[in-house]
Amino acid sequence: MFKQRNQHSVFDPAREELLIAKLREYSDGNLPDKSLEAIYREIISASLALQKPLIIAYLGPQASFTHEAAQKRFGSSANYLDCQNISDVFSSVEKGKADYGVVPVENSIEGAVTYTLDLLIDTDLKICSQILLEISHNLLAAQNDQEIKRIYSHPIVFGQCRLWLEANMPGVELRPVPSTAYAARLVKKEKHSAAIASHLAARAYGLKVIAESIEDFSHNFTRFLVIGKEIPERTGKDKTSLVFSVKDEVGALHHMLLPFKRNKINLTKIESRPSKKKVWDYYFFVDLEGHIKDKPVKQAIEDLEKRCRYLKVLGSYPNVN
Repeated sequence: MFKQRNQHSVFDPAREELLIAKLREYSDGNLPDKSLEAIYREIISASLALQKPLIIAYLGPQASFTHEAAQKRFGSSANYLDCQNISDVFSSVEKGKADYGVVPVENSIEGAVTYTLDLLIDTDLKICSQILLEISHNLLAAQNDQEIKRIYSHPIVFGQCRLWLEANMPGVELRPVPSTAYAARLVKKEKHSAAIASHLAARAYGLKVIAESIEDFSHNFTRFLVIGKEIPERTGKDKTSLVFSVKDEVGALHHMLLPFKRNKINLTKIESRPSKKKVWDYYFFVDLEGHIKDKPVKQAIEDLEKRCRYLKVLGSYPNVN
């Protein structure tokens, strides 16, 4: 294969996104964009498997939302490696046990996954793609049980379904567990119990959907990152993520942001995290529009590096929804 002979990565996010964009452009509108993308993701997945079967590490267990996000991006022809925690996903890719990893980084309701941000500072891995997944919570049971005595799920999920639970399951015991997929696995073996989890978990563990979309707020999305060893090429519609720390002086953060203004670069997100190295010392995580190879972005980062104490480019990748 050409890619293997020239030591190119089999997974090429930039090329794939350009292909998907072209397909949307040529579409006559009879097939929804979401369906069109899903079909061609599977074709790409099968094509990649012929070149080199990819191993994708993800935050497990099987049928977790991260697993669903990974399947959405890499399709059914990839091989999947479930990991017990986020650090294991990073470690699996670093040690070559997996080609890529998929980890959650932020939720539209709950905010940032801070552990992922912390690990991005210490790793040599790069962000090479992102996945947006709409999160829908469903009540699952082994059968149409009219006498549900306990419900299992992740503690955050209980919070996101609080109003529905109060209105429809008053007095039912809520038992927190490490993940929604783990909840589904427990319910498979128990009578008079239910789980709040995804449709994927229902299929994986043979459960019935008792009630759909029971979350209190619609438009609940989680953003996941694909981490790997290389930064993909530019597509013309990209995002760059970086982290920096400022010097301890008046107006330091303001001065850090000036290079982006001068180069007319739009910042789409800024998030602060304690550095854990010094009291009141912070890292700032920034997402911006553009690729590291774009001249304005490159110039802004060079100017920023002269002013800050620490700077690291976490990755440049296609800015897709």
